[in-house]
Amino acid sequence: MKIEHIALWTRDIEKMKTFYEKYFNVKSTELYVNPKTKFCSYFLIFESGSRLELTSKPFLSDRSVDTAGYTHLAISVGTKADVDTFIKTILSAGYPLLNGPRTTGDGYYEAVIQDPEGNLIEITTD
Repeated sequence: MKIEHIALWTRDIEKMKTFYEKYFNVKSTELYVNPKTKFCSYFLIFESGSRLELTSKPFLSDRSVDTAGYTHLAISVGTKADVDTFIKTILSAGYPLLNGPRTTGDGYYEAVIQDPEGNLIEITTD
């Protein structure tokens, strides 16, 4: 078994798509729009084949990252040096660093950032 994809609700789907394309080198599908429900989505495909689905729909209620469900998305960028370099790039672009880079108690080298809508992304090694 494997996870086929992870989906995120977004308020600004184009801004989110641009963020993931720029910093995570993903390839995007064409925008899918359901004309009846106004639901729309992009699938973002990582070099490894993993997929992230960005979704949106008019009239989404306000959500908090503290609600049940999504906790974080972990993305491996390679080595410790790659994590450090990636974090410098993100910080210079004005995105917040919430934690790290550090080695966790269970041995992971990671840093935690936020995407433009506040979703947590754990940047880690292979």
